[in-house]
Formats: sequence, structure tokens, C-alpha cells
Amino acid sequence: MYVAHLTLHDFRSYATADVALDPGVTAFVGRNGQGKTNLVEAIDYLSRLSSHRVATDTPLVRAGSEQAVVRAAVVKDGRTAVLEIEINPGKANRARVNKSVLPRARDLVGLVRTVVFSPEDLALVKGDPSERRRFLDDLLVLRTPRLAGLRADYERVLKQRNSLLKSMLAARRGRRDDEFAASTLVVWDEQLAQHGAELLAARVALVDDLRPYVGKAYEAVARGASREDAELDYRATVPLEADLAGSFLATLAERRKEELDRALTLVGPHRDDLVLTLAPAGSTGEKLPVKGYASHGESWSFALALRLAAYDLLRADGDDPILVLDDVFAELDTERRAQLADLVSGAEQVLVTAAVPDDIPAALSGARFVVAGGEVTRDG
Repeated sequence: MYVAHLTLHDFRSYATADVALDPGVTAFVGRNGQGKTNLVEAIDYLSRLSSHRVATDTPLVRAGSEQAVVRAAVVKDGRTAVLEIEINPGKANRARVNKSVLPRARDLVGLVRTVVFSPEDLALVKGDPSERRRFLDDLLVLRTPRLAGLRADYERVLKQRNSLLKSMLAARRGRRDDEFAASTLVVWDEQLAQHGAELLAARVALVDDLRPYVGKAYEAVARGASREDAELDYRATVPLEADLAGSFLATLAERRKEELDRALTLVGPHRDDLVLTLAPAGSTGEKLPVKGYASHGESWSFALALRLAAYDLLRADGDDPILVLDDVFAELDTERRAQLADLVSGAEQVLVTAAVPDDIPAALSGARFVVAGGEVTRDG
């Protein structure tokens, strides 16, 4: 799979951009702030309908414009499809495939698959649990696009339930009984447990699938490491029993008073974490949490291993995702640069951004574009 052509309208800093691409390695080189990352961000957005840089769509639309458009010709197994997304902050986005409007924008998810390496990846190991949950859910949806709907349903129910808990707390403070709210809470409990159990089961299965790839990738990028050194486990807020929905409901009942007191849903996938542990260099084999114990270099190696594992898992599913290396080499030492370049150089398409040509390892030679002053120009 590769992108053969990218067109942008009012996306980020670009009023318009039109770039023809080839399989293999393509590098976008330019000083910071010139727009090179915007190009690869647009391709990644087509894959997941979210950005690896910002949490909302508003910054993706060029200042003064109401809408941005990203269009890409994607080649898979010799066949070309034109994918398009209209980004409309505050309103529904619209998606098209070969000019035909899709019923829902999220139906576009997974038609092109990307794996992005970026400086922000360090947050996967050093950041909040939300970073790791997002990593899992993005990978889940790329593998099984229908889960985008499940995730949206869960978030909708969670929002409604939290709103109800807040209204119940306000009623209690006003010394009012709200029997209708209490009965409504039971309904939301059942829906939360239903959607949450399905999402939880999918995440746990994904972690099981991902685990051997993480160990293999860590061994490849960390000097002197073995594949047994790196480990990941899923920490759930409900017991992982055969009847997950029942376990979910039982845990909600146990924590009912606490939830009512805090007006917040404390049980479910939105409170879970992906636990990363590592046997540090020179240790006796005891595994410690990466966050708080690993060195900066070990943390980077683990973050790279997570992305490489995601890439290898998608390839094992029968697809060859587009690899995006967004300013990542500037963050790595010479050894890790070379190791990462060697590991990804065989991908069908690799898109690299760098501030200076010297940041790009020799193993990733290929087409090159210069990005400056809002212009994207092929070099040579």
C-alpha cells in the first residue's frame, strides 16, 4: 500500500498543495515551521481521522477558512482508490471514496493504514495512561475498523452517564430525591457494561497479539537487550472474568457510592492502563515500570518498540502500512538512528521529515522534497 498523490486545500499552513509520490522512501526536508510535518499529518489523518499532534480538528483548518480538504490516491494490490475527507470543525466531517460520499466519515478509517513515529512517542512510556489507551484504540480500529463505532458508542454512553451523575450529586446537595435519575442510571450502567466489555475484550486480545512483537522489536533497537526484557500487560478496572459484562456491572455496583460522591464514572476502559515493564540494563532480570525507572535511552527504545510492534502486527495481518517518520531522527542517537532505518527500510512506502538532510540515515535514501515558504519542490 502506498500514496501515489496527495492534494490539500486549506489544511494547516497550505492554501493548496499537490504532491506526487512514489513507493519506497520519500523525505521532506525543511526548517521547522515550514510545513513538512503538515504533509505527513494529512496522510495519517486519512488513516485514523485524528491527528498525532493535536486533540481536535480546529487547528487543522487554515486560519480564515471554514473547511479543510485532504485527498489522496492510494494504491493497494495494483488498484487505485481516491480517498477524501472534508474537515469541518464544529460540524460533521464528510468522506468520499472515488467521489462517492460515505454514509459516515468514520467509514473511511482503515482504508489506508499508517504507523507514525514522532517525537511525541516518548509520551507513550512517560505520559499519562490516556496516551497508551489511545495507542491501543488507534491500533484496534486500524485492524478492525468496525470498532470505531464501538468506541464512539462507549464514549457517548460515558458522557451521558457522567452528566447524570453530576445531576444526581446536585440533587443530593439540594436535599432532593431524584428517583427517575436513579432508575435512569441503571439503564446507563447496562449500556456502559455492554459496550465497555466488548471494548475491553478487544483491547486484552490486542495486547496478547502485540506482546511477542514488542519483545522482538525491543531486542532489535536496544543494545544488548533480549526479547524477554520488555513486557506489557493490560491493567483493567474490572476483574477479567469470562462474563466481562457481568463483572463490569458488579464493579459498578461496588463503587456506586464513590461514583455518586465524585460525580464521575470510575470503572471502565477509559480508566484502564497499558502497563509497560522492563528489565533495566545491568539488572538481575527483575522487571520495573518503564515510567519512573527506565533511562531516557531505554524509554526511547521502548517507545520505538511499541511502534515497530504495531507495524509488524499490521503486516502480519496481511497489510503493509505506510510508515511515517516525523522528525524522529533528530531525537535519536546515531546507533538508534541506524537501527531504526535498517528495520523500516524494506517497507513499501516510508515518509520521512527532517530539518536537515544529515538527519536522514543513508539506509533511507530515496526521493526528496524541499519544503520552504509554503512550497513543496522535488529536489532533483
